[in-house]
Amino acid sequence: MSEFLFLYRGADRGGSPEQLQQRMQKWTAWMKELTTKGHMKDQGHPLERSGKVVKGKRKTVIDGPFAESKDLVGGYTLIEARDLEQAVELSKGCPIFEAESAALEVRPIMIMNI
Repeated sequence: MSEFLFLYRGADRGGSPEQLQQRMQKWTAWMKELTTKGHMKDQGHPLERSGKVVKGKRKTVIDGPFAESKDLVGGYTLIEARDLEQAVELSKGCPIFEAESAALEVRPIMIMNI
């Protein structure tokens, strides 16, 4: 088994309190299923939209990230899967796909032997 990071991009965070609750219930059910099947390593967290970027040799600090909202990473989850193909299949149950412009990036975690 290998570890993979799900990066959530462009998720819809707006709506009425009822819509937010329904959305949260779908996310909770999907994550519970990943946990029950033994794939969840770390549920992760949503990320705030604000932050700083430290860049270059001079370590210049700028406000950001200011990517387009569809590209902004909104959160992450660490999962375990047999391979990249299985990780991609597991991602397809994510409620993020109810928003047309949303995306879920699946990234393998590189094992470093230090």
